[in-house]
Amino acid sequence: MILNKKKINFNIIKKIIREKGFELKKKKNFFNFKELKSFYYTVFSGFILILSFFLLPLSVNIKKDINLNKQTVDNNSSINFQKVLDGKSLQEDTIDKDLDIKSLFEDVFSLNEDVPTDTVRLKASTVKELFKDTDYSLQNIRKTKLVKPVKLSLLPEEMKNIQSTKEKKKLFLEIVLPLVLEENNRIKIDRKKLFSILNKNNNSKRETIWLNKKFKQYGVVKKDLATLKIRMDEVPVSLALAQAAKETGWGTSRFAIEGNALFGQWTWSGEGIKPAGVDSNETKHKVMKFKVLKASVRAYQRNLNTHNSYRKFRMARAIMRDNDEDLDSLVLADYLDKYAATGKEYTVILKKIIKQNSLKDFDKVKLLPSSIQLKNLI
Repeated sequence: MILNKKKINFNIIKKIIREKGFELKKKKNFFNFKELKSFYYTVFSGFILILSFFLLPLSVNIKKDINLNKQTVDNNSSINFQKVLDGKSLQEDTIDKDLDIKSLFEDVFSLNEDVPTDTVRLKASTVKELFKDTDYSLQNIRKTKLVKPVKLSLLPEEMKNIQSTKEKKKLFLEIVLPLVLEENNRIKIDRKKLFSILNKNNNSKRETIWLNKKFKQYGVVKKDLATLKIRMDEVPVSLALAQAAKETGWGTSRFAIEGNALFGQWTWSGEGIKPAGVDSNETKHKVMKFKVLKASVRAYQRNLNTHNSYRKFRMARAIMRDNDEDLDSLVLADYLDKYAATGKEYTVILKKIIKQNSLKDFDKVKLLPSSIQLKNLI
């Protein structure tokens, strides 16, 4: 017997069950996931809204605090600097008007205060032996363009007793050269930092503090960045060496030996040495006295970089920088006619010293970093 197979689906089963008097109902889930999902979204959105209302005032206060702590220095230096290069006055006279001399030379005075009590003045023969032992000589410097950091605090007292002019000059240059290079390096580092600041629209609190310190050091009362940029610059090595040689008679003057005064700077107050043979009633000025040679070099550079008498010197130097030229000591020397009472004659002598002693050979030399071994030798 063959049975016919019929397909039975769910609808037929439902029909049969209903004919028998039963009712088939679909089981209802206790949780409606769509409704639950909507509920979660609502709670989460409400939480975000409440949190935003709480955080908004807090973020505004934080921003205010940041702006208060971040003192802004507007950078108009490019405009002002171009004015200077075009010969238009930035009125440096008024910038210098309220100059604070104490702030100007504060770091120079600190060098005098930090001198070790056991600082010893070496004899000329000892210094020569030291230079020989460390293979330090002008000949090697001219050849390698490298200077070993042999830095002395005091000149030998026997400088004036050295009979050979050639030997005297050589020893003097070997002593003073590292000191000039060290100060130029210090300015170079500061100048690099200044340029970094100039490239920003505003500055951090730390940078502002540093700028304010440099404004005082360079006598920029009106806090003009263009003026600071012009003043914060190096003095050519050959020019500094020539002036030191001229002012001290190659290290033999009383001011150099007794007061470490390499550049004959005058002072009307404070510590100094009275010029010999001058009636105290005729003049009240003294020659500035320092406890170490390094302080004298720093004071000299600060003098050229801030005093109103050397504005033209700084302007000429700035133009050289703007034209991407090397600082030419023979050109810049012409602008130091106010450094001495002899005026133009003084600048002629400086250029003669530079040429006769080939001092421009040292303009591009580099100072090697200090070493513990060398420090122990000194």
